Amino acid sequence: MKIKENIGFVGGGQMAEALIKGIIQAELADAERIYVVDPVESRRDFLNEKYGVNVSSRNDAVLQAEVVILAVKPQIMGPVLAEIRGKVDNGHLFISIAAGITLSFLEKGLHGTDSRVIRVMPNTPALVMAGASGLSSGKDVTDNDMRLAKYIFDAIGQSVVMAESYLDAVTGLSGSGPAYVFSFIEALIDAGLKVGLARNDAETLALQTVYGSVKLAMEKKEHPAALRAMVTSPGGTTIAGLHKLEKAGFQGIIMDAVEAATIRSRELGKLS
Repeated sequence: MKIKENIGFVGGGQMAEALIKGIIQAELADAERIYVVDPVESRRDFLNEKYGVNVSSRNDAVLQAEVVILAVKPQIMGPVLAEIRGKVDNGHLFISIAAGITLSFLEKGLHGTDSRVIRVMPNTPALVMAGASGLSSGKDVTDNDMRLAKYIFDAIGQSVVMAESYLDAVTGLSGSGPAYVFSFIEALIDAGLKVGLARNDAETLALQTVYGSVKLAMEKKEHPAALRAMVTSPGGTTIAGLHKLEKAGFQGIIMDAVEAATIRSRELGKLS
C-alpha cells in the first residue's frame, strides 16, 4: 500500500537509513516524498545519491512532511524539539526512535502545537530488514496514526503496539537482545575451535545453526520446549550438553540479563 503522507527524518544515521530503505522497498512512499535532515554533508550526499531522497541541513526542512521521524541521539532531543516547536504550523505526527526519551518529554517539548507523538523502540536487526519494534502512542494519537506507524516499522521487520510502561521491557528483551545472541554465537564458534574445528567451519556452522533454529521456530510456531525435545534423544549428545547448560544456570542468566537491561532502561528514562 502507499502512504499518502510525506515522511521526514530528523537525523540520517543507520536506523534512519534502515527505515528509508524499508519504506522504499515496501513501496510505502516514493523517494521524492521522503525528506532527511542531517548536519553532516557527506551523509546527506550519500543518502541522496543512494536512495534519491530530499536532503537538508536545516531541521525545519522536514516540516513539509506530515510524518516526522525523530532519529537523533537522546541527548540532543531537547534542543531539536525546541527548534522545531516554533515552526510547526499544523498538526504533525512525530515518531521518536530515541532510546529512553519518554512520551511526556516529547509532548512537553512540542507543547503549544497540535502535533501527536508516537514512541518506538526498534533494534539493530532493522539494518537488515529483520528488526523488532515496540510502539506506544501519546495523547490524541488516532488509530490511523498507529496503523501508519506500524506499516513503517513492519517494513523493517515486525512491530508490536503496547502501552509505554512496557517499553523498558522491550529495551531489555529485543533492544539489547541482539547483543546476547551475538555473545551466544561467539561462544558457539569458540566452542567449535575448542573441539578442533577450523575457524571458518565453526563460524559457518554456528551462524547457520542459529539462523536455521530461528527460522524453524518462526515457521513451526511451536513452543521452544517442544522444538528442543525434537533434538533431544534419551542418553544422547544433546541431553549431555543441555545438562551442562542447566547446571550453569543458562536460562536464569538470560532472564537476569534482560531484567538488568530493563532496570537500566528505566533509570535512563528518568533522566529524560
